[in-house]
Amino acid sequence: MAAASPRPCIPVQNYGRRRESNLSSSSVTRPRIDFGGMQLVKMPSFEVKNGYGKKINVFGETGNVAIEVSSAMKDEFVRFFREAWPYFLAHRGSTFVVDISLLHGLGVKFVLVPGTHIQIDRLLAERGSEPKYVGSHRITDSDSLSAAMDASGSIGFMIEAKLSPGPSLSGIRRHGSNGRRYDGVNVASGNFVAAKRRGVVDGIDYASTGEVKKIDVSRIRERLAQDCIVLLSNLGYSSSGEVLNCNSYEVATACAMALGAEKLICIIDGPILDECGRLIHFLTLQDADMLIRKRAKQSETAANYVKAVAQEDLCAAYDDSNHAVPSLNGKAFSQAPKFQNGVGFDSGNGFWSTEQGFAIGGQESMSRLNGYLSELAAAAFVCKGGVQRVHLLDGTIAGVLLKELFQRDGVGTMVASDLYEGMRMARVTDVHGIKQLLLPLEESGTLIKRTEEEVLGALESFIVVEREGHVIACAALFPFFEEKCGEVAAIAVSPECRGQGQGDKLLDYIEKKASSLGLQMLFLLTTRTADWFVRRGFSECSIERIPEERRKKINISRRSKYYMKKLLTDKSIIR
Repeated sequence: MAAASPRPCIPVQNYGRRRESNLSSSSVTRPRIDFGGMQLVKMPSFEVKNGYGKKINVFGETGNVAIEVSSAMKDEFVRFFREAWPYFLAHRGSTFVVDISLLHGLGVKFVLVPGTHIQIDRLLAERGSEPKYVGSHRITDSDSLSAAMDASGSIGFMIEAKLSPGPSLSGIRRHGSNGRRYDGVNVASGNFVAAKRRGVVDGIDYASTGEVKKIDVSRIRERLAQDCIVLLSNLGYSSSGEVLNCNSYEVATACAMALGAEKLICIIDGPILDECGRLIHFLTLQDADMLIRKRAKQSETAANYVKAVAQEDLCAAYDDSNHAVPSLNGKAFSQAPKFQNGVGFDSGNGFWSTEQGFAIGGQESMSRLNGYLSELAAAAFVCKGGVQRVHLLDGTIAGVLLKELFQRDGVGTMVASDLYEGMRMARVTDVHGIKQLLLPLEESGTLIKRTEEEVLGALESFIVVEREGHVIACAALFPFFEEKCGEVAAIAVSPECRGQGQGDKLLDYIEKKASSLGLQMLFLLTTRTADWFVRRGFSECSIERIPEERRKKINISRRSKYYMKKLLTDKSIIR
C-alpha cells in the first residue's frame, strides 16, 4: 500500500518505520489473557512475480542469509522459547488467519485472507486501464474482474507454494526417525464465500463488485478439522453462478464474525502511532470507537463506521435484549439476527439487509491521508460484532507475528472489547464495596487496615471492576511523581470471582496507567503475596529503593518485603 507523508498531531498516523524490538522479557506488561477459541487474520496485498514486476518475498524477509550461530544466540533462542512457552500452550488448537507455516506446526489452525488491490491495480495499468474507486469499493468492470481473477489466482498459487515445503530433511534426520515422513502444509480453498452484486448505489453502477452474503462456516470448520489451512480470496460467487470481486477486508471481517473468532489479525504496512509519533500498544473498544467518531466529518470510512454501528444498534433494539443468540466463542451477540447462522443478509426475520463485513479501501486508505484510521474502524466494527480482540501489525517488521503472539508486551496495536470490561476509576458510591473487599484481607494480615474515611480520602487512586452493579475487584496506584515511581496497593478480588484473571487485569491496567503518567517504576510492600508478584515481573529490593516520603510511613513491625518492577515506556490510551 502507498503511504503519504505524515501530518503532525493527528492520531493513528503513519510516521514511518520503527525499530524492531528485541526479545527482552523485561517489559511493560501488555494484556494478553487466555487466547483460546477461534481467531482470524487479514493479510496485506503482496508483490508477486508474475512476469511483469519484480519479486518480493511474501513473508517480509529479504532472503536467506547464512550466519554463524554463536553461543550467545543459542542462549537467546533458549531464553525466547522459555518466555514464549505459556503462549505456545495458550494458542494451541485456536484458529487464526495468518501467513506463516511455523505456527501451523505448533497446532494452530489458520484461515488466510490475502489482500489483492495492489496486484489488481498493477495488472490494470499494464493492460492500459485505470482503476476506478468510489469510496471504499472498486467499480469492477470487465477488465477489473479479469485482473481480480488473475491476481487472486497468482497470489493463491504463490501462498500454496510457500506453504508446501516440509522441514529440512537433514534437520529431521538429525533429531528424529529416518522412517518418518514430513509433508508440507495442506491448503484448502473453494467457494466458501457467497456474494451478491453491490448493484447501483447513488446512481453508480458497481458492475461485478460483490458484497459478502454468506460465509460457509461448516465447510471451513471441516477443512480446519482435517489439519488444513483455509485460504479465502477476494472472489465471491453468486447464486446465479457469477464470479464477483469483493473487498478483502469485508471478507476477512465477515469471516471473523461468522466463525465466532476471538481474534482478527491484520497485517498492515506500518505502525499505528499517536499524535506524538509513539506506538499505540493498546486501545479499548470504547477508546477506539470514540477516536473514530471524532474523525467522522473528515473521513468517509469513519462516517461509514458510525452509520454501520448505528444500524447494528437499531437491529439490536429491534431484536430486544431477551433474544440474544450465543456465538461460537460462548458469548452472546446483542445483534443476534445478524450472525446466528453465519449469514450477513436476512437471517430469517426479514429485517437485516446490509453487508455483514466492513469494507475499507479506495483512495482514502491508499493515500494514508487519515493514517490507519480505516483499519482501526474495521477493528472496532468486528469487536462490536463479537470478536474479542483485533491485532494491527506492522508487516515491515520481520517475524512480527511471533513477536506479537509469543511475547507478553507484543509489537503491534491491539483493540480489545473484553480485557477491561467493567473497569473504571472509583467513585464515592464505591467506598463501601471497596471496604468489603479489603476487610477479609485486612483481618488476615495480608493488607494494612484502612477505615472507610481513609479509603474515601484516597479514592482518586483506586480502580474498581464492576459487574452487574457490584464492585468485584479493586486496586490502588499511588504515584510519586518526583521519583517517577508509583506504589501498587490494595489489590483485592471478591472470593466468588477469584481464578478469573481479575487480579492480572487490574495489574495490567495499573502498569499502563502508571506508564501513561510518565512513571518509570512500580513498587509494593507485601507480607503474604510475594510469589504472585514475582511471577509477574517484580523483584525484591531494599527499603532504600522506596521513596523517602513513603518510607517515613512504613510500619516496620509488619516486616514487609519490598518489591519493584521497572516499566518500559508505553503510551497506550488509558483513562
